[in-house]
Amino acid sequence: MKFGWLKQIMPRGLYGRAALILIVPVMTIQLVISVVFIQRHFERVTQQMTGSMAREVALMGDLAKAAPDLGIALPAMRAVAEPLELLVELPAPEGNLPDGNFRRPWLDLTGIVVISTLQEELPDLVGVDLADSRYVRVFLPSHNGLVQIDFARRSASASNPHQLLVLMIVVSLLMTIIAYLFLRNQLRPIRRMAFAAEEFGKGRTVPYRISGATEVRKAGAAFLDMRARIMRHLEQRTLILSGVSHDLRTPLTRLKLGLSMLPRDEEAEDEIQAMERDVSEMGKLVDAFLDFARDGAISGEPEVRDPCVFVRQVVEDAARTGFPVRLIDCPGEGNVEMSFRPDALRRAMENLIGNAARYGTRTEVSVALRPTAFEIRIEDDGPGIAPDAREEALKPFTRLDPARNQDKGQGVGLGLSIAADVLRGHGGMLKLETSERLGGLCARLILPR
Repeated sequence: MKFGWLKQIMPRGLYGRAALILIVPVMTIQLVISVVFIQRHFERVTQQMTGSMAREVALMGDLAKAAPDLGIALPAMRAVAEPLELLVELPAPEGNLPDGNFRRPWLDLTGIVVISTLQEELPDLVGVDLADSRYVRVFLPSHNGLVQIDFARRSASASNPHQLLVLMIVVSLLMTIIAYLFLRNQLRPIRRMAFAAEEFGKGRTVPYRISGATEVRKAGAAFLDMRARIMRHLEQRTLILSGVSHDLRTPLTRLKLGLSMLPRDEEAEDEIQAMERDVSEMGKLVDAFLDFARDGAISGEPEVRDPCVFVRQVVEDAARTGFPVRLIDCPGEGNVEMSFRPDALRRAMENLIGNAARYGTRTEVSVALRPTAFEIRIEDDGPGIAPDAREEALKPFTRLDPARNQDKGQGVGLGLSIAADVLRGHGGMLKLETSERLGGLCARLILPR
Protein backbone atom coordinates (compact mmCIF):
# COMPACT_ATOMS: atom_id res chain seq x y z
CA MET A 1 0.00 0.00 0.00
CA LYS A 2 1.53 3.32 -1.09
CA PHE A 3 0.10 5.51 1.67
CA GLY A 4 -0.01 2.99 4.49
CA TRP A 5 2.55 5.00 6.48
CA LEU A 6 0.26 8.04 6.30
CA LYS A 7 -2.57 6.19 8.07
CA GLN A 8 -0.22 5.29 10.91
CA ILE A 9 0.73 8.89 11.68
CA MET A 10 -2.72 10.39 11.16
CA PRO A 11 -4.78 11.02 14.31
CA ARG A 12 -7.45 8.40 15.01
CA GLY A 13 -9.81 10.47 17.15
CA LEU A 14 -12.59 12.64 15.77
CA TYR A 15 -11.21 15.75 17.46
CA GLY A 16 -7.73 15.18 16.07
CA ARG A 17 -8.93 14.63 12.53
CA ALA A 18 -11.27 17.59 12.65
CA ALA A 19 -8.46 19.79 13.98
CA LEU A 20 -6.20 18.56 11.19
CA ILE A 21 -8.86 19.35 8.59
CA LEU A 22 -9.14 22.82 10.10
CA ILE A 23 -5.47 23.64 10.60
CA VAL A 24 -3.91 22.29 7.38
CA PRO A 25 -5.93 24.45 4.94
CA VAL A 26 -5.53 27.55 7.12
CA MET A 27 -1.78 27.10 7.44
CA THR A 28 -1.43 26.36 3.73
CA ILE A 29 -3.36 29.48 2.76
CA GLN A 30 -1.37 31.61 5.18
CA LEU A 31 1.93 30.22 3.89
CA VAL A 32 1.02 30.75 0.24
CA ILE A 33 -0.20 34.29 0.90
CA SER A 34 2.91 35.10 2.92
CA VAL A 35 5.30 33.86 0.26
CA VAL A 36 3.47 35.51 -2.61
CA PHE A 37 2.98 38.78 -0.75
CA ILE A 38 6.56 39.01 0.47
CA GLN A 39 8.03 38.11 -2.89
CA ARG A 40 5.79 40.29 -5.02
CA HIS A 41 4.99 43.17 -2.71
CA PHE A 42 7.88 43.73 -0.36
CA GLU A 43 10.45 42.87 -2.99
CA ARG A 44 8.98 45.28 -5.53
CA VAL A 45 8.45 47.99 -2.95
CA THR A 46 12.04 47.61 -1.81
CA GLN A 47 13.28 47.78 -5.41
CA GLN A 48 11.32 50.95 -6.09
CA MET A 49 12.36 52.67 -2.86
CA THR A 50 16.02 51.65 -3.23
CA GLY A 51 16.02 52.72 -6.90
CA SER A 52 14.76 56.17 -5.86
CA MET A 53 17.52 56.47 -3.24
CA ALA A 54 20.07 55.21 -5.75
CA ARG A 55 19.34 58.20 -7.98
CA GLU A 56 19.94 60.58 -5.07
CA VAL A 57 23.17 58.78 -4.21
CA ALA A 58 24.21 58.96 -7.88
CA LEU A 59 23.66 62.74 -7.75
CA MET A 60 26.02 62.95 -4.76
CA GLY A 61 28.58 60.91 -6.66
CA ASP A 62 28.33 63.15 -9.70
CA LEU A 63 28.85 66.26 -7.53
CA ALA A 64 31.92 64.67 -5.95
CA LYS A 65 33.38 63.80 -9.34
CA ALA A 66 32.60 67.20 -10.87
CA ALA A 67 34.27 69.27 -8.13
CA PRO A 68 37.95 70.04 -8.79
CA ASP A 69 39.01 69.74 -5.15
CA LEU A 70 37.78 68.73 -1.73
CA GLY A 71 37.07 72.29 -0.58
CA ILE A 72 34.53 72.79 -3.34
CA ALA A 73 33.10 69.25 -3.47
CA LEU A 74 32.21 68.83 0.21
CA PRO A 75 30.16 72.09 0.63
CA ALA A 76 28.36 71.48 -2.67
CA MET A 77 27.45 67.92 -1.72
CA ARG A 78 26.29 68.89 1.78
CA ALA A 79 24.13 71.68 0.40
CA VAL A 80 22.24 69.17 -1.73
CA ALA A 81 22.37 66.31 0.82
CA GLU A 82 20.79 68.24 3.70
CA PRO A 83 17.29 68.64 2.16
CA LEU A 84 17.52 65.05 0.89
CA GLU A 85 18.28 63.81 4.45
CA LEU A 86 21.61 62.34 3.39
CA LEU A 87 24.83 62.30 5.40
CA VAL A 88 28.01 62.75 3.36
CA GLU A 89 31.60 62.05 4.38
CA LEU A 90 34.48 62.87 2.03
CA PRO A 91 36.83 61.20 2.28
CA ALA A 92 35.22 58.23 4.06
CA PRO A 93 36.79 57.48 7.47
CA GLU A 94 39.24 54.61 7.44
CA GLY A 95 37.80 51.27 8.48
CA ASN A 96 34.23 52.08 7.54
CA LEU A 97 34.41 50.10 4.33
CA PRO A 98 33.49 46.54 5.35
CA ASP A 99 35.56 43.50 4.50
CA GLY A 100 34.48 42.25 1.11
CA ASN A 101 32.92 45.69 0.52
CA PHE A 102 29.36 44.39 1.14
CA ARG A 103 27.93 43.48 4.51
CA ARG A 104 24.46 42.64 5.86
CA PRO A 105 23.03 40.58 8.74
CA TRP A 106 22.06 37.09 7.58
CA LEU A 107 18.50 37.60 8.84
CA ASP A 108 18.11 40.80 6.78
CA LEU A 109 16.30 39.30 3.78
CA THR A 110 15.29 42.65 2.24
CA GLY A 111 18.97 43.65 2.39
CA ILE A 112 19.61 41.28 -0.50
CA VAL A 113 17.24 43.29 -2.67
CA VAL A 114 18.69 46.60 -1.44
CA ILE A 115 22.27 45.61 -2.35
CA SER A 116 21.36 44.10 -5.73
CA THR A 117 19.28 47.16 -6.69
CA LEU A 118 22.10 49.56 -5.74
CA GLN A 119 24.54 47.53 -7.81
CA GLU A 120 22.23 47.73 -10.82
CA GLU A 121 21.61 51.47 -10.47
CA LEU A 122 25.17 52.48 -9.55
CA PRO A 123 27.72 50.92 -11.94
CA ASP A 124 30.70 52.40 -10.05
CA LEU A 125 29.46 51.27 -6.59
CA VAL A 126 32.36 50.29 -4.31
CA GLY A 127 30.54 48.90 -1.26
CA VAL A 128 27.39 48.81 0.87
CA ASP A 129 27.17 48.33 4.64
CA LEU A 130 23.86 47.28 6.23
CA ALA A 131 25.25 46.27 9.61
CA ASP A 132 23.27 49.02 11.34
CA SER A 133 19.59 48.31 10.77
CA ARG A 134 18.82 52.03 10.96
CA TYR A 135 21.03 53.18 8.09
CA VAL A 136 22.27 52.24 4.64
CA ARG A 137 25.90 53.18 4.09
CA VAL A 138 27.05 53.48 0.46
CA PHE A 139 30.60 53.94 -0.80
CA LEU A 140 31.39 55.59 -4.18
CA PRO A 141 34.71 56.55 -5.82
CA SER A 142 35.83 60.17 -6.46
CA HIS A 143 38.99 62.20 -7.23
CA ASN A 144 39.38 62.99 -3.54
CA GLY A 145 38.88 59.42 -2.19
CA LEU A 146 35.89 57.30 -1.28
CA VAL A 147 32.60 59.09 -0.76
CA GLN A 148 30.50 57.75 2.16
CA ILE A 149 26.80 58.47 1.88
CA ASP A 150 24.40 57.44 4.67
CA PHE A 151 20.63 57.49 4.49
CA ALA A 152 17.82 56.01 6.58
CA ARG A 153 16.99 52.38 6.02
CA ARG A 154 13.28 53.14 5.98
CA SER A 155 13.91 55.10 2.77
CA ALA A 156 15.16 51.94 1.02
CA SER A 157 12.79 49.25 2.23
CA ALA A 158 9.41 48.93 3.91
CA SER A 159 9.72 49.25 7.67
CA ASN A 160 8.66 46.42 10.00
CA PRO A 161 7.76 43.83 7.36
CA HIS A 162 7.38 41.30 10.18
CA GLN A 163 4.19 43.06 11.28
CA LEU A 164 2.32 41.32 8.49
CA LEU A 165 3.48 37.91 9.68
CA VAL A 166 2.69 38.72 13.30
CA LEU A 167 -0.77 39.94 12.33
CA MET A 168 -1.41 36.83 10.27
CA ILE A 169 -0.30 34.52 13.10
CA VAL A 170 -2.39 36.33 15.72
CA VAL A 171 -5.49 36.36 13.53
CA SER A 172 -4.96 32.71 12.60
CA LEU A 173 -4.68 31.69 16.25
CA LEU A 174 -7.77 33.69 17.15
CA MET A 175 -9.81 32.18 14.32
CA THR A 176 -8.51 28.68 15.16
CA ILE A 177 -9.70 29.07 18.76
CA ILE A 178 -13.10 30.27 17.60
CA ALA A 179 -13.34 27.41 15.09
CA TYR A 180 -12.29 24.90 17.78
CA LEU A 181 -15.01 26.09 20.15
CA PHE A 182 -17.58 25.84 17.38
CA LEU A 183 -16.26 22.45 16.32
CA ARG A 184 -16.38 21.13 19.87
CA ASN A 185 -20.04 22.04 20.12
CA GLN A 186 -20.69 20.19 16.86
CA LEU A 187 -18.75 17.08 17.88
CA ARG A 188 -20.13 16.83 21.41
CA PRO A 189 -23.49 15.29 20.28
CA ILE A 190 -21.60 12.71 18.22
CA ARG A 191 -19.51 11.72 21.24
CA ARG A 192 -22.61 11.48 23.42
CA MET A 193 -24.31 9.25 20.86
CA ALA A 194 -21.19 7.08 20.57
CA PHE A 195 -21.07 6.73 24.36
CA ALA A 196 -24.77 5.80 24.51
CA ALA A 197 -24.31 3.22 21.74
CA GLU A 198 -21.24 1.77 23.45
CA GLU A 199 -23.02 1.50 26.79
CA PHE A 200 -26.06 -0.09 25.14
CA GLY A 201 -23.74 -2.61 23.55
CA LYS A 202 -22.63 -3.50 27.08
CA GLY A 203 -26.23 -3.93 28.15
CA ARG A 204 -26.58 -0.56 29.89
CA THR A 205 -29.17 2.02 28.94
CA VAL A 206 -27.98 5.59 29.55
CA PRO A 207 -30.01 8.76 28.90
CA TYR A 208 -29.44 10.28 25.47
CA ARG A 209 -30.95 13.51 24.16
CA ILE A 210 -30.98 14.34 20.45
CA SER A 211 -28.98 17.48 19.66
CA GLY A 212 -26.50 18.89 17.15
CA ALA A 213 -26.67 19.42 13.41
CA THR A 214 -29.45 18.03 11.24
CA GLU A 215 -27.46 14.97 10.15
CA VAL A 216 -26.44 14.20 13.74
CA ARG A 217 -30.04 14.57 14.86
CA LYS A 218 -31.15 12.09 12.21
CA ALA A 219 -28.50 9.62 13.30
CA GLY A 220 -29.48 10.13 16.96
CA ALA A 221 -33.15 9.57 16.19
CA ALA A 222 -32.28 6.42 14.24
CA PHE A 223 -30.22 5.18 17.19
CA LEU A 224 -33.04 5.79 19.66
CA ASP A 225 -35.51 3.99 17.38
CA MET A 226 -33.13 1.08 17.02
CA ARG A 227 -32.54 0.89 20.77
CA ALA A 228 -36.28 0.99 21.44
CA ARG A 229 -36.92 -1.78 18.91
CA ILE A 230 -34.22 -3.98 20.41
CA MET A 231 -35.56 -3.45 23.92
CA ARG A 232 -39.11 -4.22 22.77
CA HIS A 233 -37.80 -7.34 21.05
CA LEU A 234 -36.10 -8.48 24.25
CA GLU A 235 -39.21 -7.82 26.29
CA GLN A 236 -41.38 -9.69 23.81
CA ARG A 237 -38.95 -12.58 23.77
CA THR A 238 -39.11 -12.83 27.55
CA LEU A 239 -42.90 -12.79 27.52
CA ILE A 240 -43.09 -15.38 24.75
CA LEU A 241 -40.63 -17.64 26.53
CA SER A 242 -42.59 -17.34 29.75
CA GLY A 243 -45.61 -18.64 27.89
CA VAL A 244 -43.56 -21.35 26.21
CA SER A 245 -42.25 -22.39 29.63
CA HIS A 246 -45.76 -22.84 30.96
CA ASP A 247 -47.08 -24.52 27.81
CA LEU A 248 -44.23 -27.01 27.51
CA ARG A 249 -43.70 -27.89 31.16
CA THR A 250 -47.35 -28.84 31.69
CA PRO A 251 -47.51 -31.56 28.98
CA LEU A 252 -44.06 -32.82 29.98
CA THR A 253 -45.28 -33.18 33.55
CA ARG A 254 -48.31 -35.08 32.33
CA LEU A 255 -46.10 -37.34 30.25
CA LYS A 256 -43.88 -38.09 33.23
CA LEU A 257 -46.94 -38.81 35.37
CA GLY A 258 -48.48 -41.00 32.69
CA LEU A 259 -45.26 -42.98 32.22
CA SER A 260 -44.93 -43.52 35.95
CA MET A 261 -48.49 -44.94 36.08
CA LEU A 262 -48.04 -47.40 33.22
CA PRO A 263 -48.04 -51.06 34.25
CA ARG A 264 -44.49 -52.38 34.46
CA ASP A 265 -43.65 -55.73 32.97
CA GLU A 266 -40.54 -57.20 31.45
CA GLU A 267 -41.61 -56.61 27.88
CA ALA A 268 -42.55 -52.91 28.31
CA GLU A 269 -39.93 -51.93 30.89
CA ASP A 270 -37.22 -51.12 28.37
CA GLU A 271 -39.56 -49.01 26.24
CA ILE A 272 -40.90 -47.15 29.27
CA GLN A 273 -37.40 -46.34 30.49
CA ALA A 274 -36.45 -45.14 27.01
CA MET A 275 -39.48 -42.84 26.91
CA GLU A 276 -38.69 -41.54 30.40
CA ARG A 277 -35.17 -40.69 29.24
CA ASP A 278 -36.61 -38.88 26.21
CA VAL A 279 -38.98 -36.88 28.40
CA SER A 280 -36.14 -36.03 30.80
CA GLU A 281 -33.96 -34.95 27.88
CA MET A 282 -36.78 -32.78 26.54
CA GLY A 283 -37.10 -31.15 29.96
CA LYS A 284 -33.39 -30.39 30.02
CA LEU A 285 -33.57 -28.91 26.55
CA VAL A 286 -36.50 -26.69 27.49
CA ASP A 287 -34.81 -25.56 30.72
CA ALA A 288 -31.52 -24.83 28.95
CA PHE A 289 -33.20 -22.93 26.14
CA LEU A 290 -35.26 -20.83 28.54
CA ASP A 291 -32.20 -20.07 30.66
CA PHE A 292 -30.25 -19.06 27.55
CA ALA A 293 -32.97 -16.73 26.29
CA ARG A 294 -34.11 -15.35 29.64
CA ASP A 295 -30.89 -15.11 31.65
CA GLY A 296 -28.62 -13.75 28.93
CA ALA A 297 -26.39 -10.73 29.05
CA ILE A 298 -29.17 -8.34 30.03
CA SER A 299 -29.98 -10.08 33.34
CA GLY A 300 -29.04 -8.23 36.52
CA GLU A 301 -27.67 -4.76 37.16
CA PRO A 302 -23.96 -3.94 37.02
CA GLU A 303 -22.17 -3.88 40.37
CA VAL A 304 -18.73 -2.62 41.34
CA ARG A 305 -16.70 -5.50 42.74
CA ASP A 306 -13.18 -6.79 43.14
CA PRO A 307 -12.77 -9.16 40.15
CA CYS A 308 -10.24 -11.37 41.92
CA VAL A 309 -12.48 -11.85 44.95
CA PHE A 310 -15.44 -12.63 42.67
CA VAL A 311 -13.52 -15.19 40.59
CA ARG A 312 -12.15 -16.84 43.73
CA GLN A 313 -15.67 -17.24 45.12
CA VAL A 314 -16.94 -18.79 41.87
CA VAL A 315 -14.02 -21.24 41.77
CA GLU A 316 -14.45 -22.21 45.43
CA ASP A 317 -18.18 -22.79 44.92
CA ALA A 318 -17.48 -24.95 41.86
CA ALA A 319 -14.85 -26.93 43.77
CA ARG A 320 -17.33 -27.61 46.61
CA THR A 321 -19.79 -28.84 44.01
CA GLY A 322 -17.26 -31.49 43.02
CA PHE A 323 -15.59 -29.98 39.96
CA PRO A 324 -11.79 -30.52 39.75
CA VAL A 325 -11.00 -26.78 39.49
CA ARG A 326 -8.56 -24.43 41.21
CA LEU A 327 -7.52 -20.79 40.96
CA ILE A 328 -3.83 -20.53 40.08
CA ASP A 329 -3.26 -16.80 39.55
CA CYS A 330 -5.09 -13.56 40.37
CA PRO A 331 -2.80 -10.52 40.73
CA GLY A 332 -3.97 -7.28 42.31
CA GLU A 333 -6.55 -8.79 44.65
CA GLY A 334 -7.95 -6.07 46.90
CA ASN A 335 -6.53 -3.24 44.75
CA VAL A 336 -8.82 -3.16 41.69
CA GLU A 337 -12.57 -2.78 41.30
CA MET A 338 -14.66 -3.20 38.17
CA SER A 339 -18.28 -2.82 37.13
CA PHE A 340 -19.94 -6.00 35.84
CA ARG A 341 -23.05 -8.16 36.27
CA PRO A 342 -22.04 -10.75 38.84
CA ASP A 343 -24.98 -13.12 38.27
CA ALA A 344 -24.50 -13.24 34.49
CA LEU A 345 -20.71 -13.55 34.72
CA ARG A 346 -21.03 -16.28 37.37
CA ARG A 347 -23.35 -18.21 35.07
CA ALA A 348 -20.87 -17.90 32.18
CA MET A 349 -17.99 -19.12 34.34
CA GLU A 350 -20.01 -22.01 35.78
CA ASN A 351 -20.96 -23.16 32.28
CA LEU A 352 -17.34 -23.07 31.12
CA ILE A 353 -16.07 -24.78 34.28
CA GLY A 354 -18.78 -27.44 33.88
CA ASN A 355 -17.74 -28.02 30.27
CA ALA A 356 -14.09 -28.27 31.29
CA ALA A 357 -14.91 -30.78 34.02
CA ARG A 358 -17.10 -32.81 31.65
CA TYR A 359 -14.40 -33.22 29.03
CA GLY A 360 -11.24 -33.13 31.15
CA THR A 361 -9.83 -34.24 34.48
CA ARG A 362 -8.24 -30.98 35.61
CA THR A 363 -9.38 -27.36 35.31
CA GLU A 364 -7.35 -24.24 36.12
CA VAL A 365 -8.59 -20.65 36.32
CA SER A 366 -6.40 -17.54 36.13
CA VAL A 367 -7.05 -13.80 36.02
CA ALA A 368 -5.13 -11.09 34.16
CA LEU A 369 -5.72 -7.37 34.78
CA ARG A 370 -4.67 -5.09 31.93
CA PRO A 371 -5.01 -1.31 31.55
CA THR A 372 -8.03 -1.62 29.26
CA ALA A 373 -9.34 -5.16 29.87
CA PHE A 374 -10.00 -7.78 32.53
CA GLU A 375 -9.43 -11.36 31.38
CA ILE A 376 -10.42 -14.69 32.94
CA ARG A 377 -8.80 -17.86 31.57
CA ILE A 378 -10.43 -21.25 32.09
CA GLU A 379 -8.19 -24.11 30.89
CA ASP A 380 -8.61 -27.88 30.92
CA ASP A 381 -6.66 -30.97 29.92
CA GLY A 382 -9.38 -32.40 27.67
CA PRO A 383 -9.25 -32.99 23.91
CA GLY A 384 -10.06 -29.34 23.14
CA ILE A 385 -11.84 -28.01 20.06
CA ALA A 386 -10.35 -27.92 16.60
CA PRO A 387 -9.56 -24.36 15.40
CA ASP A 388 -11.91 -24.62 12.41
CA ALA A 389 -14.80 -25.68 14.69
CA ARG A 390 -14.46 -23.00 17.38
CA GLU A 391 -16.68 -20.44 15.68
CA GLU A 392 -19.36 -23.09 15.16
CA ALA A 393 -19.08 -24.13 18.82
CA LEU A 394 -20.27 -20.70 19.97
CA LYS A 395 -23.62 -21.08 18.20
CA PRO A 396 -26.65 -22.22 20.23
CA PHE A 397 -27.46 -25.95 20.34
CA THR A 398 -24.20 -26.87 18.65
CA ARG A 399 -22.70 -30.13 19.87
CA LEU A 400 -19.16 -31.12 19.04
CA ASP A 401 -19.31 -34.43 20.86
CA PRO A 402 -17.43 -36.38 18.14
CA ALA A 403 -14.41 -34.18 18.90
CA ARG A 404 -14.91 -34.31 22.67
CA ASN A 405 -15.19 -36.99 25.28
CA GLN A 406 -18.69 -38.37 25.72
CA ASP A 407 -17.92 -40.63 28.64
CA LYS A 408 -18.98 -38.03 31.18
CA GLY A 409 -22.32 -37.18 29.68
CA GLN A 410 -23.64 -34.87 26.99
CA GLY A 411 -24.81 -31.30 27.22
CA VAL A 412 -27.42 -29.56 25.14
CA GLY A 413 -25.00 -27.28 23.30
CA LEU A 414 -25.71 -24.00 25.09
CA GLY A 415 -22.87 -23.60 27.59
CA LEU A 416 -20.52 -21.77 25.23
CA SER A 417 -23.39 -19.80 23.67
CA ILE A 418 -24.56 -18.51 27.05
CA ALA A 419 -21.01 -17.54 28.01
CA ALA A 420 -20.46 -15.73 24.69
CA ASP A 421 -23.80 -13.93 25.07
CA VAL A 422 -22.86 -12.78 28.59
CA LEU A 423 -19.50 -11.47 27.38
CA ARG A 424 -21.09 -9.61 24.46
CA GLY A 425 -23.56 -8.07 26.89
CA HIS A 426 -20.60 -6.67 28.84
CA GLY A 427 -19.00 -5.28 25.68
CA GLY A 428 -16.38 -8.03 25.72
CA MET A 429 -15.81 -11.32 23.91
CA LEU A 430 -15.21 -15.02 24.43
CA LYS A 431 -12.19 -16.51 22.68
CA LEU A 432 -11.47 -20.22 22.39
CA GLU A 433 -7.84 -21.28 22.09
CA THR A 434 -5.56 -24.18 22.87
CA SER A 435 -4.20 -24.29 26.41
CA GLU A 436 -0.41 -24.13 26.34
CA ARG A 437 -0.14 -25.36 29.93
CA LEU A 438 -2.68 -28.20 30.00
CA GLY A 439 -3.05 -28.98 26.30
CA GLY A 440 -6.86 -28.84 26.24
CA LEU A 441 -9.24 -25.97 25.66
CA CYS A 442 -8.50 -22.45 26.90
CA ALA A 443 -11.57 -20.20 27.17
CA ARG A 444 -10.67 -16.52 27.50
CA LEU A 445 -13.37 -14.25 28.95
CA ILE A 446 -12.35 -10.69 28.05
CA LEU A 447 -14.25 -7.78 29.60
CA PRO A 448 -13.45 -4.09 29.02
CA ARG A 449 -12.45 -2.02 32.05
